Amino acid sequence: MSVLPRGMTLRSDAGPYGYERALRRAGLAPIAGVDEAGRGACAGPLVAAAAILPEGGSGRIPGLADSKLLTPKARERCYEQVVRRAAAWSVVVVGPDECDRLGMHVANVAALRRSLARLEVRPSYVLTDGFPVDGLEVPGLAMWKGDQVAACISAASVIAKVTRDRIMEDLHPRYPAYDFATHKGYVTASHSAALSEHGPCAIHRRRFVNVRRAEAGTAGETYAEAVARAAEAVEDQAMEAAR
Repeated sequence: MSVLPRGMTLRSDAGPYGYERALRRAGLAPIAGVDEAGRGACAGPLVAAAAILPEGGSGRIPGLADSKLLTPKARERCYEQVVRRAAAWSVVVVGPDECDRLGMHVANVAALRRSLARLEVRPSYVLTDGFPVDGLEVPGLAMWKGDQVAACISAASVIAKVTRDRIMEDLHPRYPAYDFATHKGYVTASHSAALSEHGPCAIHRRRFVNVRRAEAGTAGETYAEAVARAAEAVEDQAMEAAR
């Protein structure tokens, strides 16, 4: 990853769209932002997203900010605006089995690369949150707290977070004892208590120490099997409703 182009300056009060404006002036548009959700969770998928916002007023998303700083309702509103206004966006879902196989850092970097590769518009520059992502084939910049200071990263953050939250809410009825709809698979007191009482389920990540400690010793169904069963249930409900 590179630093900012030589000669490029940015005012301290430029706001969340300042980096993209400066990069456009340097001839480096379009600019993509990438971010992930779920890296620190001990259950559920890792979700990565990429977003390119258009220039001008259409690329300004009302209320856009780091997804972690928004309420669930505000995130949903921003999500609808981002996917409607973005010049291009993509999302990648990595299941717990793959996270365990690769390790979280490798899985995270691979997911960010894949989200960029899926964009219908090829970016000329990439902004990432926190750490550099090698192998992108275009220049870029790793930004400290990037999801708070660069709009395109904030947009990717919102897409990733809302997508993952919806997945965890959909999986909640399959594993109601863990209350995934509330904590979304992150380590909380209630989640830890459920792990201690019931042991891990199919969507827990076995690389996490707390999950290994709670391992009940039974194989159970895999994440893919759990998702397939959930899809079958939805299809059965649809067929029943159509009768």
